[in-house]
Amino acid sequence: MNFYRPLPLFFDFFRLHFPPCLNSHCDSVLDSKGASSVFMQNRPSLITNVSRNITLKLGRWAPLPVRFIVGFGFIAHGYSKLSRGPDHFAAILQALGVPSPNVMAWLTIAVELLGGLAVLLGMFVILASIPMIIVLLTALFTVHLHNGFNSVKLLAVTPAGVQFGPVGYEVNLLYIAGLVTLVLGGAGPLSIDGALASKQPKLAVG
Repeated sequence: MNFYRPLPLFFDFFRLHFPPCLNSHCDSVLDSKGASSVFMQNRPSLITNVSRNITLKLGRWAPLPVRFIVGFGFIAHGYSKLSRGPDHFAAILQALGVPSPNVMAWLTIAVELLGGLAVLLGMFVILASIPMIIVLLTALFTVHLHNGFNSVKLLAVTPAGVQFGPVGYEVNLLYIAGLVTLVLGGAGPLSIDGALASKQPKLAVG
């Protein structure tokens, strides 16, 4: 079986659903091999226009993976602290010199669980992001900053397993970037924020 035989069908599918150009001189003419001559002769234009059309058609779904990983990540961290016992986390906070460690332990767990759920559902994302970013910045400056940027530091592979070094602040910044992206760009489709916004009356322009 010729591996390259399906390629013309692949190019024609994208030409049909994501038109590479809008001008009549860009009409596709199949060459002798069956591949679209637009792809062969006007490759930069094809890539640019296909990228633009993909963004126009699918760009509104971009917040979904950000919401999923940020929301699930916060819930996972909050559940981990809760399952070990808030007192265990409070002892860690006390060792770091955090005031009122027991209260802060419960507040942190609540922010991670409730904030993560809010982001996952796309519910009041702007309000939920404020305490979530505060928790991330607190962890960044009190725990991770002196460990450097990299969160994954492979030290050695031993018979007992893989050994890693202290965790840096890389993941904290990734979470903050994800939250800022949702605040600036919106929660996107399949979100409670989007459903509430669609029910609000639109203001007349002009």
